[in-house]
Amino acid sequence: MSTPNLSVSILTLAIAQAFATPAFAANNAVDAVDTAPASMAEVIVTASKAPAAQRASVGGFSDAPLLQTPAAVTVISQQTMQDLQIRNTSDAVRLDASINDAYNAVGYAEQFSIRGFKLDNNSSYRKDGIAIPGDTQIPLENKERIEVLKGLAGLQAGMAAPGGVIDFVVKRPTATPLRTVTVEARERGTLYGALDLGGRLEDTRFGYRVNVATERLRSQIKGADGNRKFISGAFDWQISPQALLQLDADYQDKSQVTAPGFQLLNNTTLPTHVSADTLLNLQPWTRPVDTITSNIGLRFQYAFNDNWHATLGANQHSFKRDDYTAFPYGCSAQDLYPGFCGNGDYDVYDYRSLGETKKPLSAQAMIQGKFATGSVRHDLTAGVATFRRKDRAGRYVYDYAGTSNIYNPVIVDISNGVQGPVRQTRNDKENSVFVQDIVSLSNNWKLHAGLRHIDVDGFQYVLKADPSVAEVRAKHAFLLPNVALVYNPLDNVAVYGAYSQGMEHGGTADRKAANANEELSPSRSKQIEFGVKADITPDLMLAASLFQIRKGLEFQNAGNYFVRAGQAQHRGLELSAQGKASSDLSVGVSVTALHSQQSNTGEASLDGKRVPNVPSLKSAVHLDYRVPQVAGLSVNGSWEYAGKKAFEFSNNTFVPAYHVASVGAAYVMRIAGKQAVLRATVNNVFDKFYWRDVTPESDGYLFPGASRTVKVSAQFDF
Repeated sequence: MSTPNLSVSILTLAIAQAFATPAFAANNAVDAVDTAPASMAEVIVTASKAPAAQRASVGGFSDAPLLQTPAAVTVISQQTMQDLQIRNTSDAVRLDASINDAYNAVGYAEQFSIRGFKLDNNSSYRKDGIAIPGDTQIPLENKERIEVLKGLAGLQAGMAAPGGVIDFVVKRPTATPLRTVTVEARERGTLYGALDLGGRLEDTRFGYRVNVATERLRSQIKGADGNRKFISGAFDWQISPQALLQLDADYQDKSQVTAPGFQLLNNTTLPTHVSADTLLNLQPWTRPVDTITSNIGLRFQYAFNDNWHATLGANQHSFKRDDYTAFPYGCSAQDLYPGFCGNGDYDVYDYRSLGETKKPLSAQAMIQGKFATGSVRHDLTAGVATFRRKDRAGRYVYDYAGTSNIYNPVIVDISNGVQGPVRQTRNDKENSVFVQDIVSLSNNWKLHAGLRHIDVDGFQYVLKADPSVAEVRAKHAFLLPNVALVYNPLDNVAVYGAYSQGMEHGGTADRKAANANEELSPSRSKQIEFGVKADITPDLMLAASLFQIRKGLEFQNAGNYFVRAGQAQHRGLELSAQGKASSDLSVGVSVTALHSQQSNTGEASLDGKRVPNVPSLKSAVHLDYRVPQVAGLSVNGSWEYAGKKAFEFSNNTFVPAYHVASVGAAYVMRIAGKQAVLRATVNNVFDKFYWRDVTPESDGYLFPGASRTVKVSAQFDF
């Protein structure tokens, strides 16, 4: 576990280094590929002239304007995250109404759903398009932007949940020197510091980008405290005018006490008169969840000529976690499993899972080119990809320790449980071949047609008491089509219709299910989507999409088995506006209306009911206004609304709708000739209590949203 003193020392050293470096004019908007120095030959790659927040690669296989992408895509830029003092993905995705928390416990892994479908921690999160696990907080200090593809991503990503994928685009070396220091404090005692260095060496063929961050975590939940340290580096080598080699690496050490959720009182009633600050994982033997992650990424680009180029990419991820929790579940006094007692009592379990590791290796090779057959133009992509996953874990401890109370905590003794030996639990191999052709049928019509073939060879060792039935082996092969037709009635307007199929790994049974820890077979999903996009101005885009997604429904049935039975159907409408409404006003508006329904489950209590933890209507609005009367001053405000959500698959309990508002301001000034930006934000300004996450996982938990929080920061550019 890291210590505050060590964290402060690292931050002090980083700031000292920044001040010791000669001052240069920083340029945060510089993209290493798009803005190579004039003295250096540029590599020929596909690029877009659209602003950074209006282009993305997550919707296809190359960077493209959002207007020309026949899918719903959200881009959250580094500048937006800096302006809103966003330090984690949970805060960033609140800008998109289609994204919700899904068992997103403070101090644990950040987990989300898109369009009502929970993302897969092993395949739905990406780094530069390559899969990485989402089993901990993914650091943002070295990310240029976050790209979100909403809906099926079978062609683009292979095995992934039907909700979509979240891609974290890594910062690359800048063409001009960059020296930025950010420090932040929050009212509960969190202290944060970050350093961002970029530029090119004297030999301008070589570039660098270094990010360092340290954070003393004092959560909005009292006692869910910890520390985080992060360092990363990204390096470029322009080998020749045609060849570019990129290397990146990062390391994060995070240690934080996790905050479990609440259960229903008597398994029927929402808890009342509870504080959002309450920590149920509060025992003398409580320890932080210790997580260490790292990535090493490599990418090589080669341009054969103006029309054809190849890209090779690979990433090795490493994940290690020691998980400790005084876990609240059930009420033995009333024989409730799940559910807390009517008076707020709950059973405490000593949960320990030590030595968990994941080491996925991903690689991809693509060739892309443009050519014509007669009057028809083609933009072709063809490639191969491989994914290797190796997990290790031991049979965890989950032993009863005593009884506590949500209103009056009680100290209980730790159990005498001993974890089993750590061994390999997963060894998966996934190989795929993909091809996509974007055919320009005329000046106004384009056909996007793609196909991906996937072979999966999986091995799972189910952590059970009886090892004779623990090993599960399975092989699967899938063919996933994707087709879209795009019509441009005007140069700045695109209308599209798309059909796609996707595959996802089957869900894993909860530890309390009769088939605990077993994984279901892969599941196919299908999507139809229609959309329209318009660049009202070069800086303002409006978009609307109408979609339907169908997949098999997974749930724990009346016999206490985790099964796939029946169907989940999600139909929705998404509306968005993003960009500058005027020279002084920036807007971000996102609205999602979703109708989700379960059918053919074989259980009358479930058929026709809504999918839990998903509101039928959600909206997010953010405005930023530059005050012309006061040079350097801008003010901003955010408003989030979520309709009521079902807590169980049976829809017996609903949590009420909520509104949350936040306000902030920023002031740009100069100190000793250098630019500085002072920022202040008040989140949940009216101190509203609300249930932000009501997941059905692990028999159902309710997580309250954060109470009012004040944070201030200062950014210095040298």
